[in-house]
Amino acid sequence: MSQKDSISVLEETTSGKALYSYQKGAIDKIFKSFEDAPEDYHLLYQLPTGGGKTVIFSEIVRQYLKHHNKKVLVLTHRIELCKQTSTMLTEFNVVNKVINSTANLDDQADYSCFVAMVETLNNRLQDDKLDISDIGLVIIDEAHYNSFTKLFKFFEKSFLLGVTATPLSSNIKLPMNENYDDLIVGESIESLIENEFLSRAEVFSYNVGLTSLEVGANGDYTVKSSDDLYMGNDMLTRLLQAYRERSFGKKTLIFNNGINTSLFVYDAFKHAGYPIMHLDNTATKKQRKHILKWFRDTPDAILTSVSILTTGFDEPTVDSIILNRATKSLTLYYQMIGRGSRILKNKNIFNVIDLGNNFHRFGPWGADLDWQRIFKYPSSYLDSLMDDDELESHFRYEMPDELRAEFGKSKEVYFDIKNAYTESVRNGETSKVILERSIDQHAYICTENSEDVYDALGLAKMLGDDIDFRIERYSKCISKSTHNFISWLKDDYRLKLRNYIRENFDRIFEEINGHPPLD
Repeated sequence: MSQKDSISVLEETTSGKALYSYQKGAIDKIFKSFEDAPEDYHLLYQLPTGGGKTVIFSEIVRQYLKHHNKKVLVLTHRIELCKQTSTMLTEFNVVNKVINSTANLDDQADYSCFVAMVETLNNRLQDDKLDISDIGLVIIDEAHYNSFTKLFKFFEKSFLLGVTATPLSSNIKLPMNENYDDLIVGESIESLIENEFLSRAEVFSYNVGLTSLEVGANGDYTVKSSDDLYMGNDMLTRLLQAYRERSFGKKTLIFNNGINTSLFVYDAFKHAGYPIMHLDNTATKKQRKHILKWFRDTPDAILTSVSILTTGFDEPTVDSIILNRATKSLTLYYQMIGRGSRILKNKNIFNVIDLGNNFHRFGPWGADLDWQRIFKYPSSYLDSLMDDDELESHFRYEMPDELRAEFGKSKEVYFDIKNAYTESVRNGETSKVILERSIDQHAYICTENSEDVYDALGLAKMLGDDIDFRIERYSKCISKSTHNFISWLKDDYRLKLRNYIRENFDRIFEEINGHPPLD
């Protein structure tokens, strides 16, 4: 039997729910690990988003309760996940009780399985409102979050199973290998794609200067510095352009780091006439339900959001994901892209627009990562990731397709500032010759694609992004990067380019065409 055949085999459980063979294999491995381990054993299981983690641990709960005279507790970090988990457990014929802030616990003896959020459970335990003396198995969903660890002390004689798509802690100071004894790695994203369980991501990455971003105490970029960058006209223009080029007419999720950025995105898209709504964690339950229903029912809907849809949200009709933010979190990167990975009959591929250099930092979604090594040596993995300066040093400006068409007569439009700087140093020249040569090259391609000087000046106006990229690369080469200096250089470059074209258009035109321009 081929891999595809074997992985796709459906096996009925006694509850009537169907499991794929890879899911059954994972369950067998997990129970085997518990059989051979002490009672306080902590096991971590990794499986990509969309692979069916909830299905797997629901069957584990069902089987555990069938063979053990103890109870089970399932922990989540959000109310939506709590409800989804309870529903799935019920489908597996597991009678369960959700422990929330209003739940009556007088009947807890009637239940063998409980589902709770971390904070609610912690409060109930602190108030001594819940009897946990006979909890034999604790299952933690989205185990990479660190909020769960404060509860571990209550379950020192229980088996503990954490499940996650990315076995890398959300806090570098609290590595998962300190709280879990071992890791079982499940099916890879590539395997799930090949066997038609997940859609394939087609990524379009746009280079973005991130050196203005600041890193907060949690190890990721601060909301304020992200707002400052992504609320700027340059980034909003780039976002709209990327949407038009790659996502127009597709059901699209836009992820942002800050609420203010998301609201700016909402206003920009609304003003452009696109169907869009905004959602963040301040929305009421009624508002959230209304927005998500609109998103589900509108074929070309755009939903701009902040964090809230990274987990516990499943909308298979999403065709495009836009990462309108940068992150240093591998987990968040995988969660955001994973929202578009659900497969449908007429959907086996989805678009990802990356406006945060995330692809350059982490590699392709679904890359062959060594999860065991990441679990055992998280610091080594994180240290291997490129910082923003190093990332940007590898950037190469690429004209958008629409602009490149305006320069269709030019075989090459790229000018390597870094290489020009190296050459100037080697030849003992001053650094200003770099910009002179860059202006000469810009003037050449403008003239090459024009009939007269006015056409050339019009094309020069279109080169703003290329000019900014060259100036920023130049400022790094000469180690002068104050905001005022760079701003002055950009303005000065534009002025000199226009003057150069006016003064040299006839000469360049004749060099290219063998005759002067026609009057």
